[in-house]
Amino acid sequence: MVAPAELPVGPAVSSAQALFPGPVTLRGRYGTVERLSATRHREALWMAMRGHDAIWTYLPPGPFSEQAKFDAYIGECEQNKERIFYAVVEAAGRAVGSLSLMEIRPAMRVVEVGNIVYPPALQRTRLATEAQYLIARYAFETLGYRRYEWKCNALNAASKRAAERFGFTYEGLFRQHMIVKGRSRDTAWFSILDSEWPARKAAFERWLAPENFDRDGRQKIKLGG
Repeated sequence: MVAPAELPVGPAVSSAQALFPGPVTLRGRYGTVERLSATRHREALWMAMRGHDAIWTYLPPGPFSEQAKFDAYIGECEQNKERIFYAVVEAAGRAVGSLSLMEIRPAMRVVEVGNIVYPPALQRTRLATEAQYLIARYAFETLGYRRYEWKCNALNAASKRAAERFGFTYEGLFRQHMIVKGRSRDTAWFSILDSEWPARKAAFERWLAPENFDRDGRQKIKLGG
């Protein structure tokens, strides 16, 4: 029989806790990520998202055919104390998308980025990528998390491609993990660790640099290979 002292254990980790996400404004070159406010962002988000039902396919809420119901949803997001929602705001000051930090476990220093709603006007833009860079940098460098997660419906091919492009490592499939809108969901899990963040950060910054784009706005070097 193996003595307890001889059993393998993981490396020692500091007991320091990560910080809980707060009402920050994260400024980038192409826009900002800022704490969601129904007063400031609701109308612009409705204008950006209305009529684009497909962006809600894999999310529990939506789609929203009435502004009143959308406004109520944004109000609920603003008041949520377990998931902290942020607006993605373009340089001109108009909110064009949203995301959240969720599954927040400061003692374990684990957090997930999720509830990502990017309407067509935001998709495939520099700001869309910069927002992911800003929120990840905030989680690792300001809040002190050691594990940063991305989870999505296993059928959501676009979300899985995005996770890989942003440098997340695929970890596996949780079968029959959730029931969403009356349908079974298998969930794909991805993560970035704090030890991996410096390389991911450098890749983001290389891609986001103005010199990475030609006069027509086309990228020279891809993010994620």
